[in-house]
Amino acid sequence: MRPSSLALQDRLLPGVSRTFALTIPQLPMALRPAITNAYLLCRIADTVEDSTAMAPDDKDAHYQRLLAGLNDVSAARKFSEALLDTGLIQDPLERDLIDQTPGVLRAFGELPVDQQAALQHCVTTMCQGMADFERLKDPYGLEDSGCLRDYCYVAAGCVGEMLTRLFAGIHPRIHEQREEFRRLSLAFGQGLQMTNILKDVWDDRQRGICWLPRDVFEARGIDLTQTQNWQDHPGYRDGIRFLVAVAHHHLRLAQDYTLRIPASEVGIRRFCSWSIGMALATLRKIADNPGYTASGEVKISRRRLGLIVATNNLSVGNDTRLRGVFRLSRYRLPCVQEQEIGPLLAGHDGNI
Repeated sequence: MRPSSLALQDRLLPGVSRTFALTIPQLPMALRPAITNAYLLCRIADTVEDSTAMAPDDKDAHYQRLLAGLNDVSAARKFSEALLDTGLIQDPLERDLIDQTPGVLRAFGELPVDQQAALQHCVTTMCQGMADFERLKDPYGLEDSGCLRDYCYVAAGCVGEMLTRLFAGIHPRIHEQREEFRRLSLAFGQGLQMTNILKDVWDDRQRGICWLPRDVFEARGIDLTQTQNWQDHPGYRDGIRFLVAVAHHHLRLAQDYTLRIPASEVGIRRFCSWSIGMALATLRKIADNPGYTASGEVKISRRRLGLIVATNNLSVGNDTRLRGVFRLSRYRLPCVQEQEIGPLLAGHDGNI
């Protein structure tokens, strides 16, 4: 990738994600440009999804223009101009990202062909899946657990698959076990996405969106379409604890994924273990206070983040120490048996 493209990516990344601006530099140099580019492309797609005032057909048109830009850099400017012309992108950092999309897509075209293929599959899956889910959005949640599982795949599971392809491209041992890594990557993505959904449930509701599966709560005596003040209902709080347990189950598989990565790949292990540690710490705060009504109530502190980073950095090069850190990170979290998870078990129905 050209120095000017690297510089553009490095400038844009901290503005749209402080977390990834911390974790991506931990990766081997051979992966950093591609994974930075992938995150920026996913964030560009998210900017379309987050525009709640935009009609589903209009969003679909923006997604298609973005996908066209993967193969034709001249089409990228059409995407930027059309999206900015809606007047719906108000955040200055997001406007800058959309304005610079042609440069991000130009950088994509400078990646090795095999890395381009992995990114293109991921971004295509995400854009097409988000377009489908746009028509299922509801302030009272998704219809059932299967819908949540499939949403987690298009929002995060496909990212796990992409990262696995990129990791396998630089390490023979990961390549040899790529199918097992791919299976675990779906759980990894779902665990992280479920954590984000739970953390942001009240912020999302203010935007007229809810990703909670209604069947989980109906089984506990609460109809999300009819009940006011969900947080006051015992069945709602029990449903939240169940979803925490399901996310916890998937993050345990994410820990298995991380331990399968050769200990010599300290950077990749850091990249994975930091995100798992932050997610588990968030789940613990949610489990301790399932009646929370704002994301700020369950957000982890900077001090906790620093502790997560420090303990993982001390242990990633040694399997025994890393297993110990992982056990401590799961302490006192709600658990669920795999057979109780049902349609929420990681994966997708193949129709996405």
